[in-house]
Amino acid sequence: MKNITFNHQINTHQSSLRSFAIRFTQNIEDANDLVQDTLLKAIRYSELYKEGTNLRGWLYTIMRNTYINDYRRQSKKLSIISTEEELTSAHLLKSSTNNQVENKFLNDDIFKALQMLEPAYYTPFMKYFEGFKYHEIAEELDIPIGTVKTRIHMARQVLKKALRIYSNNPSLTIN
Repeated sequence: MKNITFNHQINTHQSSLRSFAIRFTQNIEDANDLVQDTLLKAIRYSELYKEGTNLRGWLYTIMRNTYINDYRRQSKKLSIISTEEELTSAHLLKSSTNNQVENKFLNDDIFKALQMLEPAYYTPFMKYFEGFKYHEIAEELDIPIGTVKTRIHMARQVLKKALRIYSNNPSLTIN
């Protein structure tokens, strides 16, 4: 299929894509961005589209996957960066001494909890903690991706159990 023909065909679905995007985002500007991202990906990967199949379904799948990936990326970013409370120097000065003591105990307890993990759980968990993706860990360790996910989940459970003493302190909550 020629690029001009393909571009024309995907543009005919733009209004239905926008309606679909609004259901996801609940915001017109975000929906427009999602439609634009979807169309760009469709054009970029046009060679993957099989002529004669459902183009609208293919575009909806691209949109859904784009939205999910962006949502996950945003959720991860928000869980790392706290925007709930502005820290002032007074807050930092007041809490710095307590934080040093708490951090020493917390670090020691985390180290002990990590040592409790079996090597089969420790290695995938640490790789995930370092920022590796599941599929990268699976390739490096030469194990199925489902096994990687299970081992990381089990490691989290062991760590949560070992570190439950800190669960009452919201600033030290383990996810």
